[in-house]
Amino acid sequence: QVQPVESGGGLVQAGGSLRLSCAASGRTFSGRTMGWFRQTPGKERVIVAAIKWNGDTTYYAGSVKGRFTISRDNAKNMVYLQMNSLQPEDTAVYNCAAGRNPYSSLIDIRESSFDSWGQGTQVTVSS
Repeated sequence: QVQPVESGGGLVQAGGSLRLSCAASGRTFSGRTMGWFRQTPGKERVIVAAIKWNGDTTYYAGSVKGRFTISRDNAKNMVYLQMNSLQPEDTAVYNCAAGRNPYSSLIDIRESSFDSWGQGTQVTVSS
């Protein structure tokens, strides 16, 4: 079992940057797809980015492509989300999640394919 814990959220002005970190305990971390999701009040949680267990494949939602970068360090059991050119519409609670199936050859971006979730970190972008 992988237990993610997010950090790095905060308040930033539009155009600014933040780096979210996800520390994931558990022996199977290095074999799991990891994803970042976000949710705003009254809306469904949506995937922002995901990275394959070995880091060779990534996925980005269209709204963040070119601005956000997901990365991982399996030696440290860490996943990161570098967020640049932040906009007010990026304001949300960001959750880190671990994929259900280890050593998957493809990234499954469906929320149901992730089974371990962190508590979330708030990101607020002011205009």
